[in-house]
Amino acid sequence: MTPPYADTTETRQAIIDACLKLSAEGINQGTSGNVSVRAGDVMLITPSGVPYEDMTPDMIQPVPLAGDPAGTGPLKPSTEWRFHQALYNAKPAMHAVVHAHPIHCTALAQNRMTIPAVHYMVAAFGGHDVPLAGYALFGGEDLARNVTAAMAERHACLMANHGATVVGESLPKALWRMGELEALAQTYILSLSIGTPHLLDRLQIEEALAAFADYGHRD
Repeated sequence: MTPPYADTTETRQAIIDACLKLSAEGINQGTSGNVSVRAGDVMLITPSGVPYEDMTPDMIQPVPLAGDPAGTGPLKPSTEWRFHQALYNAKPAMHAVVHAHPIHCTALAQNRMTIPAVHYMVAAFGGHDVPLAGYALFGGEDLARNVTAAMAERHACLMANHGATVVGESLPKALWRMGELEALAQTYILSLSIGTPHLLDRLQIEEALAAFADYGHRD
């Protein structure tokens, strides 16, 4: 299944499967985090407060790409629908958003740290670092503005005292980025624990960015 996505049972089940994959890989837990895809003039997003293992396709919520979602589905959409919506409007080439609370990403976010150019995989996120979005209360417009600003030229960000968010050209690509982001955060923390990481220079990251034009997950 590749973009553009449509609002079908298959697409809705793919969102549920993505959530279960995040849990199985230890990237998310409980009812934290949320997943969405762009489907025409709406996004399909996980409902608020429903454990992943209890989700069924009819519970996935349609939210317009402009305006408030009130009354568009039988359940409330994820409380974070605002920054999903904002990212789709800011990034028309992106068709999936994954937000999670991975342990190592969240540890860095709690210290309000970015991830600098400690590994060429930083280039998988669109630039020379993984930025940090400023803190704001979950679910609000301020957080949507902060996340969208931090990701203006990136495919991922950490979120101060919160977690991490990635976008993808497809749902598999977004899941791939989230897994790579958590692995990068873990190795960065480990490298800090044994010394001072050596950073790649700008040219080295530019080379990696060029290489990433033909690298990564194949849909």
